[in-house]
Amino acid sequence: MKLEPKIQLLKFCSAVFNSIFLALGLSVAGCAVWILFDGGNFLTVVQSGDLRTVGAGLLLIGGVVAVVSVVGCVGAEGHHRFLLLMYLGLLIVLVLGQLFVTLLLLITRNKIERSLDDTVDQIILRYGEMSQDRLMDNVQHYGACCGRTGPADWLNNSYVQNLSLTKPDVLPCSCFGSYRPSFGSPWCSELLNFTAPLFGRGNASYDQGCKKQFSDWLRENALTIVGMDVSLMLIQV
Repeated sequence: MKLEPKIQLLKFCSAVFNSIFLALGLSVAGCAVWILFDGGNFLTVVQSGDLRTVGAGLLLIGGVVAVVSVVGCVGAEGHHRFLLLMYLGLLIVLVLGQLFVTLLLLITRNKIERSLDDTVDQIILRYGEMSQDRLMDNVQHYGACCGRTGPADWLNNSYVQNLSLTKPDVLPCSCFGSYRPSFGSPWCSELLNFTAPLFGRGNASYDQGCKKQFSDWLRENALTIVGMDVSLMLIQV
């Protein structure tokens, strides 16, 4: 094969490589934006400095990957020695950054999970007063569960405590398999003495807590992030 076709093949391979590299980098940056700014998930409201460090690190890595991809394409196309050296240096920095973020996520996963538990407990305590109520309702409804460890967790809610209950006879409507809500009230009960307009009517309350659902959700998202980081590192190596 002559030299010119070899160069063209090398440029083509470089373009394909950098396109894949860019797609993975943008995916990592998208995960970071989701962790840091999406109000529709529990990670946004978790008070964990380690988690925010992971999110910021992923956002930085995603941005650098985009720059590296452009630099690699331009350097290979124009045979710019300086750009190719910059490309190599940025790749080394990226590998180190990805190793840091991946190890931090793996090492602090249990700490992040405890922070998530504390956040869920605070949502339960102040349910009916917070914008995160819908998050808890979605987990309970779609996960067929109630509370973090069980329905008794709702006895800690400030509104339920005012009712002086000894059993979890009043629960969020999302804790029931079927319910008929009362207008303007998120609470339901199976007992006939708790009536509208303060309480809706619920049937077949869930006995299982949502701890497993939260743990599985956190583990799946952590594995997704680690998987994308490892894929980027394999491509770079």
